[in-house]
Amino acid sequence: MSSAPPGSAARHVTLRSGVYADSVKLMQVSRDIGAREGVSAVLVAMATPLNLDLAGAMGLAPDGDASPDQLLVAVEAVDEEVLAGAVAAVDAALAARERAGTSADAVPARTTHAGLDALAGGGPVLAIVSVPGQFAALEAADAIAAGRSVLVFSDGVPVEQEVALKRAAHAAGVLVMGPDCGTAVVSGVALGFANVVRRGPVGLVAASGTGAQQVSCLLDMAGVGVSHVLGVGGRDLSEAVGGLATLDALAALDADPATERVLLVSKPPAPSVAAAVAEAAGRLSVPVRSAALSPETPDLTAAVEALLGDLGVAVPAWPSRPGDGTRAAPGAALKGLYSGGTLADEAMLVAAPALGDIRSNTPLRPELDLGTDLSAPGHVVVDFGDDALTVGRAHPMIDPTLRLEALAGVAAGEEPAVVLLDVVLGYGADADPAAALVPALRAARETSAHPLPVVVALVGTEADPQGWTRQADALAAAGAAVFASNAAATRHALELLGAAS
Repeated sequence: MSSAPPGSAARHVTLRSGVYADSVKLMQVSRDIGAREGVSAVLVAMATPLNLDLAGAMGLAPDGDASPDQLLVAVEAVDEEVLAGAVAAVDAALAARERAGTSADAVPARTTHAGLDALAGGGPVLAIVSVPGQFAALEAADAIAAGRSVLVFSDGVPVEQEVALKRAAHAAGVLVMGPDCGTAVVSGVALGFANVVRRGPVGLVAASGTGAQQVSCLLDMAGVGVSHVLGVGGRDLSEAVGGLATLDALAALDADPATERVLLVSKPPAPSVAAAVAEAAGRLSVPVRSAALSPETPDLTAAVEALLGDLGVAVPAWPSRPGDGTRAAPGAALKGLYSGGTLADEAMLVAAPALGDIRSNTPLRPELDLGTDLSAPGHVVVDFGDDALTVGRAHPMIDPTLRLEALAGVAAGEEPAVVLLDVVLGYGADADPAAALVPALRAARETSAHPLPVVVALVGTEADPQGWTRQADALAAAGAAVFASNAAATRHALELLGAAS
């Protein structure tokens, strides 16, 4: 254990052997402890080289050598009393996780295959892999060898390993969802970041997490449910992967008697892969409609409305709140602060015809890449959920810190702006996103030298733990305009900028 010299902040840095927890759980523990009064820094993570570098940058590097199979607990607080309480809270959170696991006399299996084989009644048909990316392919391959489909939540998996896994899964007659698959719903069971939506006849194949959430939530608002949401990972429709999981997922839904229609949701795919998938979809017995984003088809809401037409279901008035009517100052720029990559892409595709070039860390064209300058002038859309911005920290749907800092930066800048952002509800997301966002919005609007209109795309349902209406009302009370449709939110932002859609 390392500690601080007298008179400085109190620090606790330890390495614990024989303890493991998945990265999502550890990020949630770090976030909860970091929210305690008097705690200035916290990192609870496996001691990988990346996390050790992050701890060093925080001034919380451990003494001596460390290995990736050790748990790093690093906390800084204003005094020893607060520190002791924070460390005790870490211990309690980790102990609660252990109590929720196997019984005390159980001997854990040493491999995924052995663990699946040991389960009574044959065990589940689906395994979930959430380990550091460099180890994920091995665990996923073990699950495939055990005859299970697998959801790979982990990111950072090399593309050649993704291709090998998906080819092995196809040969074994199972499905690989991912890597970097954050959203799925299988037979009514939500996995990862997913919403509480009704069961129904529409199957989704999604190379997009937040895109799948937007579509499934709009369907739910229209009274239409989903049979399954099969995430395939954001790279699946790239040239490198070739749609391997998408083709298998389409075939699986075609064979599912509960699925009557299929909607394919994706960020802009590689054209050759999109053509191959469309050709394969045309040979299926179940009708398949595409909601793959492109300059010609930039609008997920329009794709949902077309599907409703196929089903003979009337398109509802999508819920919204008008905001307080604040309009942008002349010469204002669009500042998109997104947690969902597909929603960020959709916003750029909808807005670009009116605004021209929009710079981004995930740009529509390579020459518009922001690099690391997230506060660049002009029209900017930032995807805070991009892998490069989630290294060593929780996804912005869990931890809004980076995005709130960016909002404050927009308010403090001299450039007038309209802020456009998404708030995604559901399982796995922030339990009350408005609680942190509302005071940040009010502070930003009060400190800005210019009028600062804020438009929110609120993705969720009434049945979600956070509640769509409860969150919408809180955001609207802070002056934000709120829309259930991200495309509608983007068009409203353009109106506030005085730009034609």
